[in-house]
Amino acid sequence: MNKTVNINLAGIFFHIDEDAYLKLQRYLEAIKRSFTDSQGRDEIIADIEARIAELFSEKIKDERQVIGNEEVDQVIAVMGQPEDYRLDEEIFEDEPKAAYQNTKTSRNLYRDTTNSYVGGVSSGIAHYLGTDPIWIRLAWILFTIFSSGAFVLIYIAFWIFVPEAKTTADFLAMKGEAVNISNIEKKIKEGFGDVADTVKNVDYQKYSDKVKSSSTTFFEALGDVLLVLLKIFIKFIGVLLILVSGITLISLFIGLFTLGTFGFMDTPWVEYFEVSNHPEVPLWLLSLLTFFAVGIPFFFLFILGLRILINNLKSIGTAAKLGLLGVWIISIIGLTIVGVRQATLEAYDAEVITEKKILPITNNDTLTIRMKGNNRYIKHLKHRNDYKIKRDSDGNRVIVIQDIELYLKASKRDSMVGISIEKKADGRSYDEASQRAKDLKYTYELEGNTLVLNGYAITDYSNKYRDQEINIILTLPEGITVFAEENTSRYNNSWKYDDYITIDEKEGKYIQLVDGNFECNDCPAEKENDWEYNEWQDDDEVKINSNSDDQNTNLKINEEGVRLKSEEVDIRIDEDGIEIKTDN
Repeated sequence: MNKTVNINLAGIFFHIDEDAYLKLQRYLEAIKRSFTDSQGRDEIIADIEARIAELFSEKIKDERQVIGNEEVDQVIAVMGQPEDYRLDEEIFEDEPKAAYQNTKTSRNLYRDTTNSYVGGVSSGIAHYLGTDPIWIRLAWILFTIFSSGAFVLIYIAFWIFVPEAKTTADFLAMKGEAVNISNIEKKIKEGFGDVADTVKNVDYQKYSDKVKSSSTTFFEALGDVLLVLLKIFIKFIGVLLILVSGITLISLFIGLFTLGTFGFMDTPWVEYFEVSNHPEVPLWLLSLLTFFAVGIPFFFLFILGLRILINNLKSIGTAAKLGLLGVWIISIIGLTIVGVRQATLEAYDAEVITEKKILPITNNDTLTIRMKGNNRYIKHLKHRNDYKIKRDSDGNRVIVIQDIELYLKASKRDSMVGISIEKKADGRSYDEASQRAKDLKYTYELEGNTLVLNGYAITDYSNKYRDQEINIILTLPEGITVFAEENTSRYNNSWKYDDYITIDEKEGKYIQLVDGNFECNDCPAEKENDWEYNEWQDDDEVKINSNSDDQNTNLKINEEGVRLKSEEVDIRIDEDGIEIKTDN
């Protein structure tokens, strides 16, 4: 059975074993003796006791736990023995200090009200991050502006929940310094030394002169304010440079490792990029050249922003600067070469007539035109100036072209229908363009008097997409009747030029070619709407007849007013008002 003692240490109540109490008492007495002649002795002792109480509080788990010798020994190991320190620093300044004096611990977040404008939040965060408080304050201002004031609430929350640094131990923990006897003594003596130096270094004559010259004081103060504002503006420019260049560099970096890596993977996105009209270089190489060409200037802007914010920023070195400059020049040259190659990809266009044939359909027959699709390649029959990548029946990749257009020509010399298939494509040279056009695969069928045309064409994946298109030209004899089905409306040429003719939106109707134009036999008659202008014999009156189906409707306008008269109604508008008469 061991006897326990209740003690009050720095305002905190503890249960402690008697033997542990005696050991702790001897330890504190030794500390007091070592600081007998020290300046700020009472404050040092109070902070040491507060630190010991804090360590005890961390070790007990409930209020009834008794502190024993083991806990006391652990606290003494953290705080250090009094005989390990030298009080007379001038005599022992050449002796090595104990190793644990320079030991750094993790920082604790406190509010530093000794260096504050509002609540000490910015100064405390600056100590925690190891930076100057001005950057934290500037960041608060920027975040508050960009968040429409929302960061004010965050600042208030920090002010409420973050404790204030009051004791010497709190200030040491805030800066990440070990809270032991040596550091507590050093911190307190630094405070006394700063006060003494301030008193000794006061230039009383200087301040006396300032008092005598109030105008000088005003302009000096104004100059100081303007200098501070200028510094803040310059710092703001630095922050802006860092933000813009940093976001750009991060975006380029992400792009390099997303777009660049697509070149090594088989994905649909890469397929469309490979066959489209893009430079014929690997995607990863293009991404890398763009990253260096754009990223290196922004990297130097980033360094410039850091230099504006940090005065003692270490230089990256002349060798690194010259190396980056060389990489940038090489990237610019590489992109220039890629651009020249890109400009020549479609330098030539070729038109190849791969088939010209006479169909067994005379001018006395009725030609039916129909478009046909394929569920493997296209789902909707529609003329499009783009392409799709599909798989053929053997699983090979093919490019599906939907740029198909139907042209009609009238011919008085021919008595039968003729068909011509024209294929077009672009290329770096005429031969390349011609070969790419010939490689287009397009088919059609003739079923009796019905011409079935495919609404698509295909080409091999290796041919890439270079504006390939198919033009189908039908030569029609005079007098032939044509029935174009509704699904041909998106493929029919709608422009009249040269000797081409158009269906004029008469799909689904029987139309006959007469004198080079189509006439619709089963189309509803269009109601004509003619306007007839007749000048009455009276020079002051105008008579207008409208709607040829009712010749008895007259509009009369003269100086007396307006009169509209027909068999059913008579309307008069004059200075007396509006008068309407009807047969009813």
